[in-house]
Amino acid sequence: MNNNTDFLLALENVSVSFDGFKAVNELNLYIDKGELRVIIGPNGAGKTTVLDLICGRTRVSEGSIKFKNQEITGYKEQQIVRLGIGRKFQTPTIYEDLTVFENLELSLPRGRNVTGALFWSRTDEVAQRVTEVAEMIFLEGDPDQLGGTLSHGQKQWLEIGMLLIQDPELLMLDEPVAGMSVSERAKTAELLNEIIKNRSVIVIEHDMKFVESIAHRVTVLHQGKVLAEGDMQSVQANPRVKEVYLGH
Repeated sequence: MNNNTDFLLALENVSVSFDGFKAVNELNLYIDKGELRVIIGPNGAGKTTVLDLICGRTRVSEGSIKFKNQEITGYKEQQIVRLGIGRKFQTPTIYEDLTVFENLELSLPRGRNVTGALFWSRTDEVAQRVTEVAEMIFLEGDPDQLGGTLSHGQKQWLEIGMLLIQDPELLMLDEPVAGMSVSERAKTAELLNEIIKNRSVIVIEHDMKFVESIAHRVTVLHQGKVLAEGDMQSVQANPRVKEVYLGH
């Protein structure tokens, strides 16, 4: 048990079983404020399941998940989003027939009540915030371009932007550079190093070169448990990690 209460996110002894198979097995994971953590591991290690548990998509069978010291185990997905946790899935889900501007604008958190939503209008402040995020995600050049006409990499950035505009304190990205060109990967690394300034980010990734370019700390999962944790060099040098990866 780790008694430091300053963690942004703490998973303690978390397990989840599907038909008797423990996909996540007594997992302990602690994420600091302003940290970029990459979770790696062979297929079936439980990586995506961990994100599903944090965002409330899958229920924890046992254990505790705390966000800013608040127990969120058992919370619904929407409640968790409102607390400040954003999640991007493997396949980009953007509005193909809306422009870049409209995609971002739609994702802006509205007033929390109905009247706030009704009287909400496209003010200068909104346009400014949208432009700011469009710049961060390298899409400021053509705000009127339709989502469907963007390249695969640009769609991934737009979706990250749709989460960023909600200003989450914890952003979780599942394989953000899958299918990207080399130059898009480099820009994505640049983007992640930029957004980490005000928040924590958890990334699941297979591309080791990309991991090296972004990770503060790396957690290696194997059979639903933490196999190793540390900086990229120590993790790569770890004989157990080598064994797991070479064994696959």
